[in-house]
Amino acid sequence: MIIASRRVEITQATLDQWTGRSFAWGSADCARIARDHLKAMGRKVRIGARGGYKTALGARRVLQRMGHADLAAALDAQLLPRIPLSMAMEGDIIAGEGVEAFHALGIYLGNQAVLGFQDGKAGPLRLEAGADLICWQVVPQ
Repeated sequence: MIIASRRVEITQATLDQWTGRSFAWGSADCARIARDHLKAMGRKVRIGARGGYKTALGARRVLQRMGHADLAAALDAQLLPRIPLSMAMEGDIIAGEGVEAFHALGIYLGNQAVLGFQDGKAGPLRLEAGADLICWQVVPQ
């Protein structure tokens, strides 16, 4: 039960930290949300470093230099287990269709909601039924 309450506490802190922030490549984007959240969960993180890029092309180059084809591969390299969306709990990471040939990452909030960017602002979003999503389980360390 302690782990579940810790997951909710960290997820709420991530939501509070990011809600309303404007999108900016390299400083306020979905990789940064995921990075901050993973660090709060006690994980060593090797994605979404601040200042490494300022455009979609720059982000792609950073991923390639790290040896990843895309954000999903970068998360797989974090050794997070993939799980079905039906098993997702607060604090897990979700990837769906994004822009500029990127996955959009978000933090699962529960009740089919995810923290992500829409219309240039971060905040809670409803998951679309039938969307092609990838989910990674994140347990606090």
